[in-house]
Amino acid sequence: MPRTPPPTEARETVETLHGEVIRDPYRWLEGDDEDVSEWVAAQNEYAESFLHGETRDGLEPRFQALANTATYFPIVPTSNGYFQRYTPADEDLPLLTVRDELDGERRVLADPNDWRDDATETLDWFVPSPDGSLVAYGVMEGGTEQYDVRVVETKTGDLVDELRETGRTDQRSFAWTDGGFYYGRTGALEDGGQLDKSLAYHRLEEDDAGDEDDELPIELDEQTWAGLHTDPESDFLVVELTRGWERTDIYAQRDGEFEPLVTDEVAIFEPHLRDDRLFFLTSFDAPNYRIVAADLESVGAPDGFDSPEEFESVVSERNDAILREFALAGDHIVVQYERDAVSELATFELDGTHVEDVSLPEMGSIDEGSLHGSREDDECFFRFQSFDHPPTVYRYVVGEGVREIDAPEVHIETDLQVEQEWYESADGTEVPLFVVHGGVEPNGDNPTLLYAYGGFELSQTPAFRRYALPFLERGGVFAVANVRGGGEFGEEWHHAARKENKQNTFDDFVAAAEHLIERGYTSSDRLAIDGRSNGGLTVGAGITQRPDLFAACLCVVPLLDMLRFHRFLLGASWTAEYGSPDDPEAFEYIRDYSPYHNVVEESYPAVLFKTAEGDTRVHPAHARKMAAKMQAKHTGDAPILLREERNTGHGVGKPREMVVREKLDEWTFVFEQLGVER
Repeated sequence: MPRTPPPTEARETVETLHGEVIRDPYRWLEGDDEDVSEWVAAQNEYAESFLHGETRDGLEPRFQALANTATYFPIVPTSNGYFQRYTPADEDLPLLTVRDELDGERRVLADPNDWRDDATETLDWFVPSPDGSLVAYGVMEGGTEQYDVRVVETKTGDLVDELRETGRTDQRSFAWTDGGFYYGRTGALEDGGQLDKSLAYHRLEEDDAGDEDDELPIELDEQTWAGLHTDPESDFLVVELTRGWERTDIYAQRDGEFEPLVTDEVAIFEPHLRDDRLFFLTSFDAPNYRIVAADLESVGAPDGFDSPEEFESVVSERNDAILREFALAGDHIVVQYERDAVSELATFELDGTHVEDVSLPEMGSIDEGSLHGSREDDECFFRFQSFDHPPTVYRYVVGEGVREIDAPEVHIETDLQVEQEWYESADGTEVPLFVVHGGVEPNGDNPTLLYAYGGFELSQTPAFRRYALPFLERGGVFAVANVRGGGEFGEEWHHAARKENKQNTFDDFVAAAEHLIERGYTSSDRLAIDGRSNGGLTVGAGITQRPDLFAACLCVVPLLDMLRFHRFLLGASWTAEYGSPDDPEAFEYIRDYSPYHNVVEESYPAVLFKTAEGDTRVHPAHARKMAAKMQAKHTGDAPILLREERNTGHGVGKPREMVVREKLDEWTFVFEQLGVER
């Protein structure tokens, strides 16, 4: 097997952007022709020569055992059953199930394991009708996040209706009515139409089966994504138009007329509809978020709302925690807070009167989007996890506390210690860091993996990483840095690392690495870093700005060519986060940190780039081009590897056997580059 990188032809491409000459010799790797396929095959072969051997063979039995445990996803309650995706220990993909009672038997409504054969179809989301008599679910193939929508009858599992090729339809853009449903759809992937969006109404009546769905008169640009909301006791459709992770417009429709409720406010409004009353999670005058409410009967009336300032304040903003999400449960509001990236739960009356704080199992996190309340009963469900606590589904009843419903059995061979530390970044900002280990000594020589994300207001909270267990059981240290750009401290933490402030993310990340070394956990020779998607940008900047600081890097489905990110797939919708390279002012600060454009003659850490042929979010060209350029410029001996997967995408819907294979790639690389004992 080859132990030197396969050659990559440099095909000179030169352009002038805002007066600067930009050379891009590997632009041809953005294509999908035979030359690119042959190059990818050669790179995969080269990567496999490092990733297949005794280390991998030694890890595989433990990884298989960790994989072969049941996985339980959040429960969605209705008046006629509890819906849930669930992966049995002996299956590859999650099933869609329903239970009439929580202690009753599961009935399988859809089993993708029976669909597969040679196909790669998965079931990734579902929305039951309010009474639970029907359920719609999304089916995609090959990880593309391009969906067909199927509707089945709950009692029988029989197919009622199917919409083909609706694009990026998901549960957020789906809302039931008595006779059908509203849904969001996008254009065809093959035509570059993922950002061509529209909203429509589909009738379930059989005699209308051949009719075109009614398109709603709402225009959606590249930056805007829609959420749809209905309630069985209301005639309103509420449309939520979120633009660029920074503002939301809200429209309410009844009798065919759309009336604006919130427009032109630079704030987030996430609606929850109950009867004709609308509750909002909002950052309006509240960077840590609060809950406000409005009665929809006032929409369009002469004495209606002129501004969100007139909305009723229900749950006030807190200074010491972020109001992350809430669910309506019977006559109560159940609120999830994050304090220093750790979840807390509290309950209020519908008028905002505090009822109780809820005790959670330990320091950990409630999965984002997993909090689902019952309409009739004062109960809700959520999925909770921590570094040493596998994802477990709980039921909370107001006044009665929390009860475990579904818990996987995962064997952990060491007692894990979880600590939260704080460190100072380059500009003096205090940043938190989770550190997990099995009782190691601070001798400066422990193999350590540092993870970060830092973007789109996404918090990095305590999460169970089952495939990290063999590393931790062999003396490894795992750390998660809550760098700026995330949502750990609300809008201000996010805005502190957007656009022209993006360098703060990278400074925070470098400071986290230096903190781990100063505290004696590890050294540069035994420190690896890990980042995925936007986090791939974070680690890409890390190795180009401070190549001396790290021994190895996992860079997975990454953004790396930041002068062309907006030209591919969903990239144009991210300019609100990064700025647009077409803007001369934004070009200057993006050019300064763009990892691909900052590769020079240098000795770099070992790098494993991972990407996927079917990724419809981040184009695989980012990883391809960066790998090629680093292989050409690298003056050291550490390997620069690229592994590109087929029949999968950005990460959604992967079958269990594929996850095990990919995790074996990653952890074999980490074990070998950091010298972890097998």
